[in-house]
Amino acid sequence: MPTTPSLPDCSIVELRQYTLHPGQREVLIDLFDREFLETQEREGMRVIGQFRDLDRPDLFVWLRGFAGMAARKQALEAFYGGPVWAAHRDAANATMVDSDNVLLLQPAWPGAADGLPVDRAAPGASGAAPGLLDATVFHLREPATPALLDYCRERMGPTLRAGGARHTAWYASDASPNTFPRLPVREGEHVLLGLALFDGTNALDAFAQSGAWQREVAQGLAPWLSRAPEAHRLQPTARSALHA
Repeated sequence: MPTTPSLPDCSIVELRQYTLHPGQREVLIDLFDREFLETQEREGMRVIGQFRDLDRPDLFVWLRGFAGMAARKQALEAFYGGPVWAAHRDAANATMVDSDNVLLLQPAWPGAADGLPVDRAAPGASGAAPGLLDATVFHLREPATPALLDYCRERMGPTLRAGGARHTAWYASDASPNTFPRLPVREGEHVLLGLALFDGTNALDAFAQSGAWQREVAQGLAPWLSRAPEAHRLQPTARSALHA
């Protein structure tokens, strides 16, 4: 039987953003939290967290990890070729306008994501788990350089933590060919994904209003960016393993 990788063992991570039909996000969340967590993990992947985007009412965002590309192929073949997906795919797909907005990522450096909490509520939980995840996609001119990653470790992460983030994690683009083309990924893009877990919206708002990011990070970061960052305020679902 496949082994579910721990978060530190997830050398490949997908950031998946699903655009849904109006009014269908709660339908998908109920189905996802009930049917698609333990069943995916039994096939050898890790569902890191799933979220409501507070600023985009028809967006469902989730993170999924694998021990490597070979393990990813095997796990996806098993799950999407198995009975659970067959039983529920029509209901899931009916909620979606687009499910192809997917970034294939790797930890930006060894240990860059090891500290994230992964504590999932039992089946049947409803509502929202505590905390708010600030997930920002930084679009880069080129693959993340050692100088950028040093800046991330020495300036970006410490600024977030000093501003109230309980945990931070960093992922960079992985250029491996997609060996499961049934599920497309965005290719040829260079990004850095920053995750910062705050206690809630008030804590994130206080950090934003402090101006610390603009004063201490933004100007130094700008030369690496190809366009404006893409920011998401993500509320964990009731059974998201990643929450405050």
